[in-house]
Amino acid sequence: MPLQFPLVHVDDVRPENMKEGEGWAISEFRLPISGRNGASTTLFHSVFRPGSTHAKHLHRNCDEIAVYLKGRGTVGQGKECSEVRPGHCRLMPKGSEHFFYNESKDEEGLVIGFYVGAKSVADTGYEFCGHVTEADLRLPRVRQFSEGNQVHIDDVVPSPAGAKQGWNASDFRLPIGRHNGSPTALYWARLKPGDAQKKHRLENCDTLYYVVRGKGLAGAGADRAEVRGGHVHYIPKGVDRFLVNLSKTEPLEVIGVYVGAGSLEETGYVFTGEARHSSAERR
Repeated sequence: MPLQFPLVHVDDVRPENMKEGEGWAISEFRLPISGRNGASTTLFHSVFRPGSTHAKHLHRNCDEIAVYLKGRGTVGQGKECSEVRPGHCRLMPKGSEHFFYNESKDEEGLVIGFYVGAKSVADTGYEFCGHVTEADLRLPRVRQFSEGNQVHIDDVVPSPAGAKQGWNASDFRLPIGRHNGSPTALYWARLKPGDAQKKHRLENCDTLYYVVRGKGLAGAGADRAEVRGGHVHYIPKGVDRFLVNLSKTEPLEVIGVYVGAGSLEETGYVFTGEARHSSAERR
């Protein structure tokens, strides 16, 4: 039976044909969830091979939230520069110029991100601002940008409030949200074997999440499907959902955004029941 709410694996999505002349010198750029799936926000999956760059650009119409999962690189924001490694999370406000450069000679970079409230790249108000120069890369490195926000997940204190949102999770963190200037919250959850996000709905916000690693069972409305690393799920507000770690040995790790809510308190959480994960729940 077809799923009502989009659940997509990045391997099943054709890479976009972006224009290098507009700054898209990215090795691989995919849009597993966007307005084409009925989503309110676009989720991108980008691979940067050594030496590849997304040149200086901005988005007139939306904030961008990015999470760096593999590799190391140099990022620019306005007239400042910094370094990123796996675990860094960034908020790039609309209208703020930024770039990413993979300066590694032997390691790919993987960046997952969200164009918040934009249903396509064109909808973001994308503008190419120029190529990254040696002078850009020689700018003094800062730990925190004047515009937007940059946080490493290791520096974020786990939130006990996650349990109030149905997360029976070993580790639930909010690296970006209302507390540091974003109207959209980014969460990072790790569920040990047997952990679950219990059945609930969020009345005030849509949810998009990316499975970093592990194996689980995801539910949304009447949909039931197994998920693994690389799956992306879009669930509109008001729809019952749950997520269970099916592995007996490995954690299930997910990254997601609450579109329209800057904190857990703003999501409009309503508990609707325990999450079962018998064979009868799978379709």
